[in-house]
Amino acid sequence: MDSQKSPKETVLITGGGGYFGFRLGCALNQKGVHVILLDISRPAQTIPEGIKFIHGDIRHLSDIEKAFQDVDITCVFHIASYGMSGREQLNRKLIEEVNVRGTENILQACWRRGVPRLVYTSTFNVVFGGQVIKNGDESLPYVPLHLHPDHYSRTKSIAEKKVLEANGTSLEKSNGVLRTCALRPAGIYGPGEQRHLPRIVSYIERGLFKFVYGDPKSLVEFVHVDNLVQAHILASEALKASKGYIASGKPYFISDGIPVNNFEFFRPLVEGLGYSFPSIRLPLNLIYCFAFLTEMAYFVLGQLYNFQPFLTRTEVNKTGITHYFSLEKAKKELGYEPQPFDLQEIVEWFKARGHGRSPGSRDSECLIWVGLLVLLLVVAVSTWLSFVGLSL
Repeated sequence: MDSQKSPKETVLITGGGGYFGFRLGCALNQKGVHVILLDISRPAQTIPEGIKFIHGDIRHLSDIEKAFQDVDITCVFHIASYGMSGREQLNRKLIEEVNVRGTENILQACWRRGVPRLVYTSTFNVVFGGQVIKNGDESLPYVPLHLHPDHYSRTKSIAEKKVLEANGTSLEKSNGVLRTCALRPAGIYGPGEQRHLPRIVSYIERGLFKFVYGDPKSLVEFVHVDNLVQAHILASEALKASKGYIASGKPYFISDGIPVNNFEFFRPLVEGLGYSFPSIRLPLNLIYCFAFLTEMAYFVLGQLYNFQPFLTRTEVNKTGITHYFSLEKAKKELGYEPQPFDLQEIVEWFKARGHGRSPGSRDSECLIWVGLLVLLLVVAVSTWLSFVGLSL
């Protein structure tokens, strides 16, 4: 039934304690939908009336089953994942358990409990492995698993395939079938985002944002959290009979639809907080070598001090190599229409929490980190020059 006819419709959001999952839950709650959030951590914000939080780990089927007690769930939004960025990318075991086993558990629960719809939050990375992509569409093939540069992308690809292959499979509690689709979002931003933006601002405030890299003409994409919320709600509707099950078994790229240079995208944030935008531009290959060294340093020293690697190789690829995608399929089949946003609301969010450079103040540089950064860059330059010399 359509949500307009069934205001008591109930949905489950895995990863509902996170930034995007909670935002999606609040939007659905405002539409009169009963929302259940499943996560290992409670949302940082106050949970509105009408939304239920259940503490659970998708690696354990018994935890997922708790969310299905005494309720008929009509749609699952499977958002929970692990290993997207930073040091998380280097924990292969946990990435595999959450992204693959967790998704298998969600599918199992849907079959057992008769859930008719499942919307999976995937990633651009299932088709992007460091190659240039301009205006790509959903006909692009998956990157071969052995060629993925990181374990997160590899496991998300495996999970997406499992979800889409489950489309049309029989449900145990009814004569119906499970309808599934996958959304492949660009990098998420918005006020209060906790994964990427605080890390970027910390680098700016510690004086570590001293250079940019790669071709200034390279283009990537981002998606505002509210546009991504819109896309997920539309996708769940497009799995209904009233929409002809048009999204069944299909993936969709989701972004703001505005390809932009990664560093230029963040210029308003840097300057809005009162800092100077870097004028030094370094070669992409050099920074890739630098990222490799930071990863190696983490593997050696991470057991003693669980620091955040400055950059990983995957992050260099994602920020420095052109890859952007067409929204035509999402617009035509889902009715997706991204709204315009800028970074001003994010600048104000950080300022309201005490961030930003005061007039006349000096950059508060952490000398130890700056020294390590310079040392790693020197080693990276030496290594890079060695490779260049060997290739000549």
